[in-house]
This record gives sequence, C-alpha cells and structure tokens, in this order.
Amino acid sequence: MSSTAGQVIKCKAAVAWEAGKPLVIEEVEVAPPKAGEVRLKILYTSLCHTDVYFWEAKVIKDLHHLQCPLLPTIINFNLVEAGPDSIVSSHLVMKLEVRFPHRIVESVGEGVTHLEPGDHALPVFTGECGECSHCKSEESNMCNLLRINTDRGVMINDNESRFSIKGQPIYHFVGTSTFSEYTVAHAGCVAKINPAAPLDKVCVLSCGICTGLGATINVAKPKPGSSVAVFGLGAVGLAAAEGARVSGASRIIGVDLVSSRFELAKKFGVNEFVNPKIMINLYNRLVDPQFSLVIAEMTDGGVDRAVECTGAIQAMISAFECVHDGWGVAVLVGVPSKDDAFKTHPMNLLNERTLKGTFYGNYKPRTDLPNVVEKYMKGELELEKFITHTVPFSEINKAFDLMLKGESIRCIINMEH
Repeated sequence: MSSTAGQVIKCKAAVAWEAGKPLVIEEVEVAPPKAGEVRLKILYTSLCHTDVYFWEAKVIKDLHHLQCPLLPTIINFNLVEAGPDSIVSSHLVMKLEVRFPHRIVESVGEGVTHLEPGDHALPVFTGECGECSHCKSEESNMCNLLRINTDRGVMINDNESRFSIKGQPIYHFVGTSTFSEYTVAHAGCVAKINPAAPLDKVCVLSCGICTGLGATINVAKPKPGSSVAVFGLGAVGLAAAEGARVSGASRIIGVDLVSSRFELAKKFGVNEFVNPKIMINLYNRLVDPQFSLVIAEMTDGGVDRAVECTGAIQAMISAFECVHDGWGVAVLVGVPSKDDAFKTHPMNLLNERTLKGTFYGNYKPRTDLPNVVEKYMKGELELEKFITHTVPFSEINKAFDLMLKGESIRCIINMEH
C-alpha cells in the first residue's frame, strides 16, 4: 500500500485558465480515488491535435464535434501511463503519457479488482465498463457508460472533480487529465500492461496512434499484397499507414495536400504519394475531374482499402469512391465539420463498395491495449518513429507551439523535469 493512499496529494499541473492562452503551472490538490476509480502518478504525457482544438475553444459538438471546454481545466487526453505514485484522472486535465518502467498505480478505490498498487497501466479517453451491450459485443468498443464525453468535467461517481486549487474545483478532461503529476480516472478507462514495456514509448498508444492503427488493422483489414490509400499524413494517417505495413499491404498510397510530408511517410510504409491538387492538373482531360478517378486509373479500377484521416468531407467522399467495386472498403476516421453532408451516388454502394466508420480504431481499452503493447514488445510494431520531440514539463507550452507549426508528430512531455 502506498504511503499516500487515502490522502490528498499536492502536485504540479498545467492549468488552462483561458481558452487559447498559455497553460500555467500551478500547485493543485488531487483527492484520493473513490469507488471504481484509480489514482496514478504521471511521468510522461503527449499532445494531440484534439487537445489543441479544445485549448483554442474551437467548436465541436456531441461525439464528433468539438465543444468549448469547461474552464479552468487541466487539458490533454493523449492519456497517461501509470507510475508507482500515479493517479489517472478522467476529465478536463490534459492527458499525460508516462515512460518510466517502474512507475505504477499509486492507489485504487473501492471495488477496483483488475488493478492494484504497483501495476503499470495506460489510461484512455474512452473506457470499457464490461457490462453494457457495447462492451459485451465483439463488434463495438463504444461503451455506454465510459465513451468519450467532452461535456463532463467531473467524475461519474459523484459529479465532483478530484482536482482543486485552494478550494476551487479544477475540471477534468475526457476521463484522463494527464497534464498533472497525479491524476484520477475511472478504472474502466485504465488498461493494465506489461511492466517491462517502456512507458515513454507505449504511452502514445492511448490516443491517435491506436485510432489510425486500428482503423486499418481492425476495420479495413487489408490482406497481404493488397493496396491501401491513406488520406491525410498527420499522426493518425501515419499510424493508419503503419497498420497497412504491419498487415502486409504491398501498395500503400499516401494522399496529402502537403508534399513535404511524403518523405517522412516512407518510414511508415508509404511507397507511393499523391498530391490531389497536382494530380488533378495532370489529369485535366477529365470532365469535372474527381480525385477518385485519378486513384482508379493508378490502380486498375481502385484500391482494395482506403482510410480517411483528415475530417475534410471531400476527402471522405473521395476515399469511398476510390475503392474498387466488388470488394473495396473505405474507413472514415477524421471528424467532419458540424454541417458537412456525405453525398455519393447510391450506385457506388450497389456496386459492392463498403463504407465504415471507426472510433479509437475499434480497440476496447482494457481488453485490447495490452495486446497492442505486446506487439510492440515483440518488434511487430514500431512506435519510436512517431516520437519526434521531448520537452520538460516546465516547457509544456512549447509542445503546443510545435503542434501548431506542424513540426511534431508526437511530442513527449517529461513530467519530472
């Protein structure tokens, strides 16, 4: 039992007091976990684009549309890895990704049976209660109780925050809140993993990397030797390409409007590149040129699989229309704008093309994440190439600058420096 179990812990956290303003390192108080909760010490964290959107207070509504966050809050939901004195938080405190191999669960609340002090773990912005219809289904990971909720800045157990500054509650962020040295999360959002796994590497699996990876491996399911088109070569798109590489696809076509991304994408298995603006100019003989026709001409009728990772509605439509009739499958990952409408001719479906969507790559956090970690440990999955920068916690705002400038894929934040 940890010497701090059952006690309030004072620690540092990066607090967002105003939208779009630099985060402020503050001393916060973190209450002990209550029934069904876990407290973790965060050693490393990371930043994704969704954190930036919330921080900038850009709009999303419901599951697929960003909303303005509750303030003050501790942002980031890239999720944390548990350490010996760790707490995983479940709401508006930004996610952390922890590295130290000997950091473990600090304490657990009443009724928590799959975790105990000393465990190594990964917290995730969505969860797995194990009891609802989605959790019992082999086809879904959208837990009724613990799926992402951007409106909730408090814990499910009692609608209260576990974070405070001089008595003022500080909101949680989407179930993880990892821009804090300690955090508290619902136990259903925390996956126990191999204690030998380096937390500064596997921590990136808590968010966008698994989203892209799973979109390809679990949903698109390309066969060895098949062709895959990946729309958007940001972090999620590169993870989707990595999924195609791991699956044995022979042609992995990267599609992006920024040609400078193509060289980096080679590291993730992409072996052909297309900039839609340039290619449409080359094929200007087409009447009302459509990018899907460009891909079809390149691939003798269309690719076997397409994974869309941009959120741009036209890219979504092109991804679907560029797959081969008879067996082609397109998977939508990106989050569209609120008023977007997906429009395609019904014959594209009648000609036996399949359109799918995915959430977090269809991974169930507690059930599936440990297996993904094992793939990394066996050398079947490469994570190091996603990590481009590391900054100390005191320079956390630099991670935002790198993301806004498009200079980083994943920037690890070292909480102990």
